[in-house]
Amino acid sequence: MLVECYDEKGAEVYEMIIKQIFQDLVLGPSVQDLRAFVDPRQPVFILAIKMKKTSSAKKLEDVAKVRFKKDEDVTDIFVENENYLPNILKKLWFMYSREEIYQPTRFNIELPGDQTDLANMVVDDPHSNLQRRIYDAIFRILPEGFKIIKDMSQKDIIAVIATDELIKDAWIEKMNDYIDELNGEE
Repeated sequence: MLVECYDEKGAEVYEMIIKQIFQDLVLGPSVQDLRAFVDPRQPVFILAIKMKKTSSAKKLEDVAKVRFKKDEDVTDIFVENENYLPNILKKLWFMYSREEIYQPTRFNIELPGDQTDLANMVVDDPHSNLQRRIYDAIFRILPEGFKIIKDMSQKDIIAVIATDELIKDAWIEKMNDYIDELNGEE
């Protein structure tokens, strides 16, 4: 972790704030490295965070058996991994009305018609979930009043510039340097 600031005490305070928020949100083990630049005189806050690799996304077919019962004109979903049941139901409730979804048992879900194409539906994406949690942390870390935000995130790096003025080219260059450092392209 590197926090840069013209004021050494200011850098220490922001490092402490970042560590506390990461601890509160249990993000420490999920973050590989971090770069931050703070200058209240300009005013600007630059933050780049490299996420650790996550497991791959899970599709419905990875955690459930999906089959069409032609004689009943019903698609039966048998959930084999109960941990994914809340995500599956949430996604199905978003796609269909609750009246269309019948759950005769804890692990069985039935939908009218042939819905076997749902087998490819993503039910859990750890990468997106981690990104969402890191953005939550960033918005807790950003100084109040910095309403102009430029998101320069790419792949496994979440990168944000925040200010209350127009974003300067020098800040974008600084962010690009941080991104290169985090990608190992120093």
